[in-house]
Amino acid sequence: MKNVILGSGPLAWWVMHTLVDRNKEVTLLSRSGTTDKHLPAGVEIKKCDARDEKQVAKLCEDAETIYFCAMPPYTQWPELFPRLVKGFLAGATQTQARLVFGDNLYMYGSTRGAAISETHLHAATGHKGKTRAAVAKQFMEAHERGDNPVAIGRTSDFFGPEVVNAVLGDMFFGAAYSNKTCNLLGDIDLPHTFCYIKDFARGLVTLGTYDLALGQAWHIPSAPSLSTREMLGFIETGLNKKIKVRTAGKALISVLGLFNPMLKEVKEMMYTWQEPYIVDHSKFEKVFGLNVTDHETAVNETVAWFNERYSKPQ
Repeated sequence: MKNVILGSGPLAWWVMHTLVDRNKEVTLLSRSGTTDKHLPAGVEIKKCDARDEKQVAKLCEDAETIYFCAMPPYTQWPELFPRLVKGFLAGATQTQARLVFGDNLYMYGSTRGAAISETHLHAATGHKGKTRAAVAKQFMEAHERGDNPVAIGRTSDFFGPEVVNAVLGDMFFGAAYSNKTCNLLGDIDLPHTFCYIKDFARGLVTLGTYDLALGQAWHIPSAPSLSTREMLGFIETGLNKKIKVRTAGKALISVLGLFNPMLKEVKEMMYTWQEPYIVDHSKFEKVFGLNVTDHETAVNETVAWFNERYSKPQ
């Protein structure tokens, strides 16, 4: 029985590698059906519009587990995300596959610094948080109807190899490698949970492996929370250089958002950088154990990947 991964981003990439390392059969599905990356032997990629239930049903007909790692453009979530999931679930219900959804924490909204557990209400007030709550509800309702068994895995801000669209992504490392000032958000001395992308992928595969994960949402474990400034220290050590930084608060982001659609979307999520943002993963740890990458190792692997990225001819 094979595993199907829907998506072409970094999470899909590392879920694929995790499964391959466990000698599992894997097929990737993406909107384009192509990739410029080297796929491991035996892995194939196929074109699929996840909104089309017939395509989903056909391409996933013999899947044991489907990992949903797809995401519309950040600025178009309310319009596109629910429709994407609706089409996918309509197709998936024609299979016997279990579904694992790679989610984030936006639906909870601000917890005013309290550690975020799976028991927190979905109290987001912004449109992205409300969209995430609606999408998660779609998945859980599919489980409750008996369409497919479903598990949801959530985490905070992730980073690592292949992760370019993130706070610690291309813009940050590109500036650092060029000895320019790096832009960060909010108060960089507050505790924050950063999740290494490989840990997130490994956690999702765990959820896709065990029946007792089904019908629930789980917070995927991360290395201990630390401040963004402390994370900078690990990165500086990895790069062997000091990094110049400047921070932007909500007021500045509001102004910049008038001219930049992406920054306009960031404004809604500024609370994650202006108050402690700590993820409680004790539920997952008690059931499945704790298998996370320490910050130093994760940062060194990330630095090595960006070093290779920037050393290639552009």
